[in-house]
Amino acid sequence: MTSPLTIAIADDHALFRQGVKSLLRRRSDLKVMTEVECVDDIEPALRRQPCDVLLLDLQMDRNALSAIPSLARRVMVMVLTMSESAEDAVAAIRSGARAVVFKRFAVTMLLEAIRAVAAGHVWLPPPLQAAVVLGLREPERPAITTRERDIVRQVALGRRNAEVAQDLFISEETVKKHLNTIFQKLGLRDRVQLTLYAIQTGIVSGFERRT
Repeated sequence: MTSPLTIAIADDHALFRQGVKSLLRRRSDLKVMTEVECVDDIEPALRRQPCDVLLLDLQMDRNALSAIPSLARRVMVMVLTMSESAEDAVAAIRSGARAVVFKRFAVTMLLEAIRAVAAGHVWLPPPLQAAVVLGLREPERPAITTRERDIVRQVALGRRNAEVAQDLFISEETVKKHLNTIFQKLGLRDRVQLTLYAIQTGIVSGFERRT
């Protein structure tokens, strides 16, 4: 039996936290492990109780956005926000967030977003997808080879190194070497940024689901 995905909630509104917990507790594959009311309490809470996913209220504290890069090294960060601006969403994704969920649509979209993030995808509300991709555009990067492009596509679809190796009939070590070269060539730091690159350049279309 697969272990439940563990969740931490960081939000300064007790009523909203209760609503999110009530929604998540209906799912046997999700488990809320900890909750905090301010940004400074997040890292200590995660040290005491490591979790897979952090639901972070972007408006809970003026330091919430600046805390994302550090938190993203420890946990998959999903931003919950009252703001529906593309600028805020771009800032959150650039900082390392895996998803942006509008609070007013949390009941209908949160579970979908969690599933996407758990599968290795970046998730954004449909109205923001095009605007955020445009906002994340950067100067042209060096060209990648056909083999590198194949690997980028596989990674963007959420596949692990072993799965990529099997699909492309190469060794897992070769996949790792190609990925190191790709990250250096493109100036990217992780698979989330590589996924965004794949979307921006059309290697994958939209937020293509893993099949």
